Amino acid sequence: MKGIILAGGSGTRLYPLTMVTSKQLLPIYDKPMIYYPMSVLMNAGIRDILIISTPADTPRFQDLLGDGHQFGVNLQYAIQPSPDGLAQAFIIGEEFIGDEPVAMVLGDNIFAGHGLKKRLQAAVENAETGKGATVFGYYVDDPERFGIVEFDHDGKAVSIEEKPEHPKSNYCVTGLYFYDNRVVEYAKNLKPSARGELEITDLNRIYLEDNSLNVELLGQGFTWLDTGTHESLVDATNFIKTVEQHQHRKIACLEEIAYLNGWISKEEVLKVYEVLKKNQYGQYLKDVLDGKYQEHLY
Repeated sequence: MKGIILAGGSGTRLYPLTMVTSKQLLPIYDKPMIYYPMSVLMNAGIRDILIISTPADTPRFQDLLGDGHQFGVNLQYAIQPSPDGLAQAFIIGEEFIGDEPVAMVLGDNIFAGHGLKKRLQAAVENAETGKGATVFGYYVDDPERFGIVEFDHDGKAVSIEEKPEHPKSNYCVTGLYFYDNRVVEYAKNLKPSARGELEITDLNRIYLEDNSLNVELLGQGFTWLDTGTHESLVDATNFIKTVEQHQHRKIACLEEIAYLNGWISKEEVLKVYEVLKKNQYGQYLKDVLDGKYQEHLY
């Protein structure tokens, strides 16, 4: 399975922070924002990842992440000339996707929770075995800002509506999507919405109407953060800092995920430690290597 991180956009809601840098390069506690969505794909077992960004920001991501070998992954890059909708990513990434299923995560989305890794791997298996698409629903207080899922009495998804005036539930579709290979052709045949974009909601609706959309709810114990405003940036940093300090485990430590997956060696992690050993991130890597933590990430 292939993976895409969509890290484009102009980030105008975060001005002046994003006037000279990408939103996805801003810090969330001790890591650049893009580490968090990248960790989601890596926890799903995905190693071939395409990062789609703007012409100006793509070189910055390349400077930060390179070809991904230090994380045991293969990174490629593509440019989205203008933000013409989330579904455009599958058209831009057509050659990269080839004939494989694909997962996409938005570059400003953070997911955390015990058991997330199993949910991700189940979504991968669904897509790889021809069972269609999987999206993740999350309860929000302001459903008019999101794509909202309506459920019947049996908890089955029956409709999806983008930014509805009169929401039919409080469950939004988060920025994480798993599709079979049909998604490329579906995206190419989409018509732009009233705001001129190829909407991911329209793509999800195709799978819903085909009875092949699985909506997994992230309930109690899971956290989803969309870091699009100044306030949400602070909330995200405070959340990550609090969880990491109290649980003594890092969220989105890419070297740790790669090491536990067997994608990089102890020696490769030690090289990173030598660079970072003066701070707590480096010390954490040393603790991982020393076997201080007995349980694996879930």
